[in-house]
Amino acid sequence: MIRVLVADDEPLIRAGIRMILTSADDIDVVAEAADGREAVETARRTAVDVALLDIQMPVMDGLTALAELGRAAPDVRVLILTTFGERDNVLRALGHGGAGFLLKDSAPQELIHAVRAAAAGNAYLSPAATRHVVDTLASPAATARGEEARRRLAGLTAREREVLALLGEGLSNADAGSRLHMSEATVKTYVSRILTKLDCDNRVQAALLARDAGLESNTG
Repeated sequence: MIRVLVADDEPLIRAGIRMILTSADDIDVVAEAADGREAVETARRTAVDVALLDIQMPVMDGLTALAELGRAAPDVRVLILTTFGERDNVLRALGHGGAGFLLKDSAPQELIHAVRAAAAGNAYLSPAATRHVVDTLASPAATARGEEARRRLAGLTAREREVLALLGEGLSNADAGSRLHMSEATVKTYVSRILTKLDCDNRVQAALLARDAGLESNTG
């Protein structure tokens, strides 16, 4: 079972998330918290695999709690759950070691998928959150990011670029393997190699680089 902690200051939101997650046979919501500080303290004393943290919470916000959890409970994988999809929040979450970022209006199955991905050690970026990120790219700063991203991608092989393009679409290793007619293990090897070459800490950072560079998949 995947043991989950849900932290949100709205009881109805927590109840809704609990109902969605416990509908999956392999997920159990073992704890709840109403603010970031309570989430950190709960994670210290409770066996938790994945924590879902809202950004806007009293006492301690979700991003600060994420950083605290990295020190207090480093084995807990953290997903940031929010109504805000700004790029800065995404990058801050990833910079503090977050396993992913998704919006509160995401479909129930997407929430379940994100928790499973995080528990499996994969990072997850909601397609909805990705669209918010992409919407911010039409700026001089975005142009500079694109040039830097293309420079960093220049050292990848053609096959590595194909795999990275699918990461940019948010595909899992299994789905990418299906599209490229590879085994999941082979895709995982490619992903590890890509992260090393791009000096990225996780697959979501690599996916953002792919999008900054305008990399698109040629597979359907």
